[in-house]
Amino acid sequence: MDIKNVSNIKLFFLLMVIMVLGIFLIQSPSSVNAYWQPLPPYNTLWPLWSPILSPIDPLTGIPVPIINELTPETILPVQPALTWDPRQVNPWLLYNSPYGLCYYDPLYGIDLWPPDSLLDPLTGLIAPINFLLLKTYYTALAPTSASWLTSNVPLANLFFYNTYPSITVASTPAFSSFLTPAQLLGL
Repeated sequence: MDIKNVSNIKLFFLLMVIMVLGIFLIQSPSSVNAYWQPLPPYNTLWPLWSPILSPIDPLTGIPVPIINELTPETILPVQPALTWDPRQVNPWLLYNSPYGLCYYDPLYGIDLWPPDSLLDPLTGLIAPINFLLLKTYYTALAPTSASWLTSNVPLANLFFYNTYPSITVASTPAFSSFLTPAQLLGL
């Protein structure tokens, strides 16, 4: 084999490696239009599609959640926020309560975070969602439907406000400060 053929083979393999890396970068989660991001410690999904809950980072152009984790001690800068366990049909709407983070579930009402489904039933310890076992590529899951938000957000806001009215609970914000479905959707 002469040197020219060896150089051509090396060039061919180099080009193949560059193509494979290029395809990998194009398909990486940070470069696709991701709709959700898991937040520790439970790995519930935070909506990257909501501009008010995940504003665009001006340096990267990627949506960034307004909080870093969802624990009972988390204090939300806006209410309601939204998180989802894809094993459930619908997301939870999150609020700050005098007793810590709480959530609204359309079937069960207001309760303190976390839901029982995110705890180990034997130990009561955190049982994070394992997306590998679910075989779910969470970034590609569709955003919450506008009709679900329109039906549930006003009801959840009212339910929360009636549970913790500002006339008896000083930490409850004015009802008018709660986000609307349009604000969550960025309309």
